Amino acid sequence: MTTLRKSVIAIALCTLAASGSAWAQSAATDTSTYKPTVGQAGKDVVWVPTAQTLVDRILDMAKLTPEDKLVDLGSGDGRTVITAAKRGATARGIEFNPDMVAISKRAAAAEGVTARATFEQADIFQSDFSNATVVTLFLLPDLNVRLRPTLLAMKPGTRVVSNSFMMGDWQPDESSQVKEDCTNYCNAYKWIVPAQIEGAWKLGDKDVSFDQRYQKFEGSLRQGGQATPITEGSLDGTRIAFTAGSDKYAGEVNGNQIKGTINGQTAWTATRAAR
Repeated sequence: MTTLRKSVIAIALCTLAASGSAWAQSAATDTSTYKPTVGQAGKDVVWVPTAQTLVDRILDMAKLTPEDKLVDLGSGDGRTVITAAKRGATARGIEFNPDMVAISKRAAAAEGVTARATFEQADIFQSDFSNATVVTLFLLPDLNVRLRPTLLAMKPGTRVVSNSFMMGDWQPDESSQVKEDCTNYCNAYKWIVPAQIEGAWKLGDKDVSFDQRYQKFEGSLRQGGQATPITEGSLDGTRIAFTAGSDKYAGEVNGNQIKGTINGQTAWTATRAAR
C-alpha cells in the first residue's frame, strides 16, 4: 500500500530524503539485494512507504479479525499485508513491481507469516479480489475512482480503507489521522460497501421507491394515492435505516428482501419489485 504518482508527492519525497529515510536511495537489479527507493517510478504511480503507525490505524479502522480476507492493492514493500497476517487475517498483496513482490515475500518469511501473507505480481485492474472482506489501498484519487465500480460491486459490508486519498463523490463513513511517527500522508478514510437497494420494492400493500446514492438514499412510500417522503436514509453494509413520516424503519437487507422493525416494535418485510 505504498504507491503514489510522482507529481503529487514531490514535497513529501524531499522531506523523506532530508530526514534520512530507512530506505536506501539506490536500486539493484539483483532481486536478492534489491532495495526500493522512495519515489521510484511504478506502473501508474511512484512508491512511498506507509508509516507503520498509519498501517496499524488502518487495520484498526477496518476492524480486522482473523476471519477476514484482506487484499492490499499496490502492496509495495508488503508491510500492510504482513501486519494483517500477524493479526491472524488471511492477507494478499497485489503489486506490479516484481522486485517489490520479491522483498515482500522475504519479509513475510522473516516474520513467519508466509502461510497467511501471499504476494503476487499483477495489475490491480486485471485482478479478481471479489472474495476480500477488507480492501486497503494507497493510490491517487483518479485511480480510486476507476476502482470504485469494482469496490461497490463487492459483498455489502466489505470495508475499504484508503491512505490519504478519497473516492470522488463517495463520501467516507469514517476518517482518522495519526500524528505519532508519521510526517506525510497520515490520513485514512474508510468506506463500507453498501447493499444495493435502488429501485422499487413492495412493503405489504405499500409501494416503496429508493433513490440510492452510495450509502445514502431518499425515496417515497406510497399507499393508495398518498405518498410519504423517505428521509434520513442510510446504509451500513446490509443494515438499513430511514424515516417515513413519524415512523423510523430499521432492518437488514438480504438480496431482494429486507426485514426489520418499525419504531423498534412492529415487524416489516419488503421485497424487491424492480430495479
